[in-house]
Amino acid sequence: MAAWSPAAAVPLLCGTRRLPLLHWAQRMFASQTDGELKVTQILKEKFPRATAIKVTDISGGCGAMYEIKIESEEFKENVQQHQMVNQALKEEIKGMHGLRIFTSVPKH
Repeated sequence: MAAWSPAAAVPLLCGTRRLPLLHWAQRMFASQTDGELKVTQILKEKFPRATAIKVTDISGGCGAMYEIKIESEEFKENVQQHQMVNQALKEEIKGMHGLRIFTSVPKH
C-alpha cells in the first residue's frame, strides 16, 4: 500500500492544475470569489424577491462546481424550482463541471 501524502489529498476538480494545500486553507477563510459574486448577482437580478442567496465555489476556487442555496417566494407553489435556477444561469452553466442547487420558500 502506498504511503499517504498531502498531495494526494488535493481535490482534482480544477482539471490537471494542482494547487498547494495552503491555497485550499486560504480559500476556506477568503471572501467570495469573482465567480461566486457573478453568480450571486445574476440570481439577485433574476429572483428579486429572494430572501437568501448563498453561492459557494465547491471546486476550490477554480469555478468548476458551485453550490447554490436560494430562498424565495417565487418558488411557492412551483415544482420547477431547479429549472428556474438553471434557466437563470444557463450561460454560466456552460462553463461549469457541476452544480448543486438547494431551493426553499421562506417560512413565515
